[in-house]
Amino acid sequence: MISFNLVCDQSHGFEAWFRNNADFDDQRSRMLVSCPHCGSTDVEKALMAPAVSTGRKREQVALAQGDQQKQALAQLRELSKKVRENADYVGDRFAEEARKIHFGESDPRGIYGEASVEEAKSLIEDGVDFMPLPVLPEDQN
Repeated sequence: MISFNLVCDQSHGFEAWFRNNADFDDQRSRMLVSCPHCGSTDVEKALMAPAVSTGRKREQVALAQGDQQKQALAQLRELSKKVRENADYVGDRFAEEARKIHFGESDPRGIYGEASVEEAKSLIEDGVDFMPLPVLPEDQN
């Protein structure tokens, strides 16, 4: 069995077990994999790091990678905190507000909120610059 970190189109992260990659692909194509938070079946694999250690040298490498991952996670937390402190939360109106700012219909300001995958693709096509905020482990609790 393989544990996959998954994420839905609403940026909810979760974990699920499958026999192998083909089993995940088959279940996903038949819309049998759904987000436990919102029920969305638009689910993809999230970035994962293998956790295999068979010797002392590998354990040392894994510890070093663990420290690097902790540092990266701390930096992502800090970035997310600064955005939330210095930008306006616009909820599910993110795509609409970002487009208004981009086209000069609203005053320029930092915003954050939620957007569907389709809305994000449309913003990219329109040339609107944005950056997704990371989904942190504590966000899933």
